Amino acid sequence: MASTALNIIKVFSLGTLGFVVAFLLTPSLTHVLYKYKLWKKTVRTKAIDGAETSYFQKFHSEGEVNTPRFGGILIWLTVFILAGLFFLISRYTNIWWLGKLNFLSRNQTWLPLFALISASLLGFVDDFLQVMGKGKYIGGGVSLKKRLALVALIGLVGAWWFYYKLGWSSIHIPGNGDINIGIWCIPIFVVVMLAVYSGGVIDGLDGLAGGAFASMFAAFSGIALFLGQNDIAAFCAVILGTLLAFLWFNIPPARFYMGETGVMGLCAALTVVAFLTDSVLVLPVIGFLLVIESGSVIIQLLSKKFRKKKVFLASPLHLHFEALGWPHFKVTMRFWIIGAVMAILGMAIRLLG
Repeated sequence: MASTALNIIKVFSLGTLGFVVAFLLTPSLTHVLYKYKLWKKTVRTKAIDGAETSYFQKFHSEGEVNTPRFGGILIWLTVFILAGLFFLISRYTNIWWLGKLNFLSRNQTWLPLFALISASLLGFVDDFLQVMGKGKYIGGGVSLKKRLALVALIGLVGAWWFYYKLGWSSIHIPGNGDINIGIWCIPIFVVVMLAVYSGGVIDGLDGLAGGAFASMFAAFSGIALFLGQNDIAAFCAVILGTLLAFLWFNIPPARFYMGETGVMGLCAALTVVAFLTDSVLVLPVIGFLLVIESGSVIIQLLSKKFRKKKVFLASPLHLHFEALGWPHFKVTMRFWIIGAVMAILGMAIRLLG
């Protein structure tokens, strides 16, 4: 009982610290972002298929050129600081109660931390190229093909560690048990990471991505805590805390956008956490908003290619509702509600049996 209580205190304390540290870092970060005008200088006028983005330009032209990107730095930098700080405290001091807050462990958090930082740095490069207006991609930045290739590479490294170093080779079916898939877990891992990243198009309205990812990481923190994976639970709780701090400053009008440096890292970390908690089959439920957002883009592209007409007024899906006349805050808050409900449902399904 005492051990369980300590683990719960650890998770909640680190989540709170994540919020506090990110909150305190924000003034310095925003000072730099605004001082150097790190926002896109032009509005994106072309979609991925080369078509005009009329609805996007109508609703997002002002914010796109006056609001900095790079808000995701707040998330991964805070996680890195807290992970490093408590690791050093546990290693080089005898302050046991602070040492207990260390959440770095080889079998639980090395891999998700690697995924978070490496993908976030890749996203940082993309954001930087976009604000500088460099790169051949629409609106600047790393091309979609290169981004997908690099995300797949990160996924491949993660899958190798997952299979060869941690010895994972099965997938859990809620209510039924585990099935052994052997080395197939490697390509499945990479495909899932790419699929989750495709849902990153959710970063399009003030606070939308922050609230959506907050529900997902809260769900996985609860799952990991229930399964006794306390370091993963703490890792997710820290991310949750940073996302809540991000949302504090992202309530309309947003002080900054999450950008690729946030979205790419969160998507990569989410994928790894889903596999480590043996919850990959409920990931589409917990990450339901990512599914419908990326799905709407795919449906739109296929419909325009083969039917020569749109299914949605605009895609991703949140833009469709904006085009219908919904205020952006209504879209955001209703998506938040859906995301929270689906995250709770996903937790319940995962914990069956």
